[in-house]
Amino acid sequence: MSTNVHNQAPYLRTTRNFPLEIQPLVVEINRSYVDIAQKVNERTIGIFPTTNPAITGESWFVIGNQRHQSLRQIYSISSTAAFNHNINFANVSFFTVIRGIGFDGTNYYPIPYVSPTAADSMGILVTPTQVILNPGGGAPALTAGIIILEWLSQV
Repeated sequence: MSTNVHNQAPYLRTTRNFPLEIQPLVVEINRSYVDIAQKVNERTIGIFPTTNPAITGESWFVIGNQRHQSLRQIYSISSTAAFNHNINFANVSFFTVIRGIGFDGTNYYPIPYVSPTAADSMGILVTPTQVILNPGGGAPALTAGIIILEWLSQV
């Protein structure tokens, strides 16, 4: 393992011996609380809301080595029609995830979908106002799906 890894110990200790005397016990409990809080705060948050963005728990240091949080929102779709995402682009530093899953009544497809036959593929892009799916002429006709967007923001 490299010695230049940012989080050398991302896991909590599985055992801890607490002293019997009060003062050393207080010190050890304070240390354990800091350890727990730090490790929990370094984890990705698994909330995927459709109504408002949620903080993902990820910290990105790609823009000027300044910490940026990422936000996540999902959108339910019933076709490949474009839809408004209602994200304020003034608060977006960069998108980190633009992906989804589509269903045609029989099969599930990743979005973007890359087929060996180029005309059967489907792309996805995000404009300042909309999410646009670009299906090729032979791409599956989606009847359901979920689009996931994650972006860096100063939260």
